[in-house]
Amino acid sequence: MVRLMLRLFLSLLLFSSCVVAQTAVKKPETAKPVVARLTSTLITEKENIRQLAFDGSDDSAYISTKAPTKADNVTLTFEKPVTLKSISVLTGKPKGGNETTTAVLEASTDGKTFTVISKFASGKASVEPGKQFTAIRVAFTDDDKEPLYLREIKLQSDPPVLVFKNPIEIVPDTSEVPEMKEWLDEVVELCEKQYPMICDELKSDGYTPPKRITMTLKKDEKGVAYASGSRIVGAASYFSKNKKDMGALVHETAHCVQAYRGRGNPGWLVEGVADYVRFFKYEPNKPAKLSPEKAKYNGSYRTTAAFLDYLCEKHDKDIVRKLNEAMRTGKYTDEIWTTLTKKTVEELGRDWQKSLAKE
Repeated sequence: MVRLMLRLFLSLLLFSSCVVAQTAVKKPETAKPVVARLTSTLITEKENIRQLAFDGSDDSAYISTKAPTKADNVTLTFEKPVTLKSISVLTGKPKGGNETTTAVLEASTDGKTFTVISKFASGKASVEPGKQFTAIRVAFTDDDKEPLYLREIKLQSDPPVLVFKNPIEIVPDTSEVPEMKEWLDEVVELCEKQYPMICDELKSDGYTPPKRITMTLKKDEKGVAYASGSRIVGAASYFSKNKKDMGALVHETAHCVQAYRGRGNPGWLVEGVADYVRFFKYEPNKPAKLSPEKAKYNGSYRTTAAFLDYLCEKHDKDIVRKLNEAMRTGKYTDEIWTTLTKKTVEELGRDWQKSLAKE
């Protein structure tokens, strides 16, 4: 009887230890990092774009073309409120000069009403507010004498705020159709928000995406839109009637990031990669079901995008990045499909058609 009681006691002790151990290894959930948007009332000086003021580096800077006035500000807005533990802002050139003398650091709980939380001294401001805010901004109490050199905004917050890993400034131009300014501003905000995703989907070693893109609406432009280098042109006549089709300009932004060399890349694949970014990474829903008889791997645009998505699921989740890198470096040949999948592109196309028939 004593031995039975002892065994029972040891079993209970062992069970309790396991429960405690399992409980001990359970980690608390980590808050998802917050995305921010940086805006400015000042015009950017060439490639020294706004987002360089929040890219995690003191060596880069947002530089304005003119000196700030008391009507100007540079605002960092968070997608949701964060508790700011500490903030420091650095202005001026690395070797001295252009430190702001008229700025204050302000914060807001609603993104509309701002209050001063720190003043600048020798071009620097720092504070440990320990409070929740939706936005902070560098504002000016008087007209300054020199252009703004905003080198870095540094934050410690809960949850953390993501710095701009791939800084971008998309410059809108509605000079020919001023009535569409508000719409294009909204598109620019969307494409800048999607830029980190686009750069990640089309990344390759040693490649730096463009930091500045112009997006222009033309009154007499035909079709929908096109991209050339770091320039996007859209047809005002189309977008005035199809304002919900903002994804078309996400597609063109992807073309700017593709930055392919030479003319040896198949057009169907170039467009397919851009539409893969649009329809399988940006758009909330995948394209409608395709007919197996009509679906051709080289059908371009949405059709090729669906083919690429199939290859990501069945063969290699990074195949779009690998194809993109080959086209970017001018190394694309038809043999790449066999190298990556052990099958020709024609064989892959037939496999894809068979999979569509089973859906």
